[in-house]
Amino acid sequence: MAVIVNLRHLEGRTIRLEGEVSAEELDVAGLDDLIRPEGGVRYELEVERHEEGLLVQGRLSWTLQCECARCLAPFRQELVLPEWCSLLAWAGDDPVCIRNDCVDLTPYIREDMVLALPARPLCKPECGGLQIRSTDDPGVTQQTQAGEPSAAWAMLNNLKL
Repeated sequence: MAVIVNLRHLEGRTIRLEGEVSAEELDVAGLDDLIRPEGGVRYELEVERHEEGLLVQGRLSWTLQCECARCLAPFRQELVLPEWCSLLAWAGDDPVCIRNDCVDLTPYIREDMVLALPARPLCKPECGGLQIRSTDDPGVTQQTQAGEPSAAWAMLNNLKL
């Protein structure tokens, strides 16, 4: 369900909004092959009316089902914007859209959450990458490191063609 604020309810006071915006409403399907949303974005927001526009601040959180970019292991990550803040201006380069005295906050939430997605999700910062079995000794595994060729590539490089 979209996050809608009625401007008439803001006259002289602050409104508190809590709930969840579904992944379908945010239109985030297929953004990244390694990241899939698990449910919607949960929000706890306070909205105030100012002379220049609306001040929206609060907390946004989203549970993501990810695959590690190095080892492809599945893991769950909680994406949290604990002090999210947005000033939606009435005029200027990108004025807020008002329909029937209401403002939809959903596009602004979507934009900031998509920008906060990890570029390369990692199961842990020290993840070493895929485990590759050596063809010489089936009991030995080698770990690939960034910039280092695996044993399989080393054998191919030694071929005299």
